[in-house]
Amino acid sequence: MSTQIEQETETEESADESVTEPPVESPGDRRRQQKRERASRLDEQRRVEEEVSEDEETVSLKIFRYDPEVEGKEEPRFDDFTVPFHKGMTVLDALIYARDHYDSSLTFRHSCRQAVCGSDALFINGRQRLACKTQIGDLDSGTVRIEPLPHQAVVKDLVVDMEHFYDQMEAVEPYFDADDLPDDELEEQYQSRENREKVKMSTRCIWCGACTSSCNIAAGDNEYLGPAAINKAYRFAMDEREGEQRKQDRLRIVEQEHGVWRCQTQFSCTEVCPKDIPLTEHIQELKREAIKNNLKFW
Repeated sequence: MSTQIEQETETEESADESVTEPPVESPGDRRRQQKRERASRLDEQRRVEEEVSEDEETVSLKIFRYDPEVEGKEEPRFDDFTVPFHKGMTVLDALIYARDHYDSSLTFRHSCRQAVCGSDALFINGRQRLACKTQIGDLDSGTVRIEPLPHQAVVKDLVVDMEHFYDQMEAVEPYFDADDLPDDELEEQYQSRENREKVKMSTRCIWCGACTSSCNIAAGDNEYLGPAAINKAYRFAMDEREGEQRKQDRLRIVEQEHGVWRCQTQFSCTEVCPKDIPLTEHIQELKREAIKNNLKFW
């Protein structure tokens, strides 16, 4: 029995002796590891490109890259990718292919892939567009240049910080507020067909931020509400079901110094809107409403 205990003790001691502290990784080791990872990605990219038949059509992507948390990637740059092209291919399809086959660290937002969520708004060939809606075959340039939305702080690669945009949207209090509600909670609050047609286009906003990114005024005035937020205010202010006092309060929000009067009618927001909302027209109509609201006859 004692012999068995001695053997177990010796086994435990030898096991303890075999456990060693992991080596501390030096900065040089990290740089060499990063070089090996980059070389591995390049090898994988070359391998995938070799698998593409010479007869197969391809498209070249020039993608903005930036990662402030990784050593060696803090400086903005562009990476080139070549992906197979097929009819009906969107820019989002190409980005997903590049991420899945070449570089898994490539970062961008996307969700519904049906031009409804608005999360994949990007600066594509010098214009704000939805990546899932933009057909590569419709682009004039042979190389597709993809960048994050301008006038927004870049978080990583093609992802921008949207917090300020959401704050501006919230500033116009984008929710319905009627003076009186039906007595029966199951009774509908009717809206005329004509009024519904008037606000219909404004309800199509998907909060993608493309219009605000294209606006030179928003770029220079951080307090300007921006076309998306003003359009959201229009949607409720022009709804006949909204309470009269609530409408007056909403007009006071948009007629402030950094509201509708900062718009210089450049139409850039209307031109880039992926849902074809007449944003500039809505802003001008709110200007007229603000003037009428301040007119006094006595």
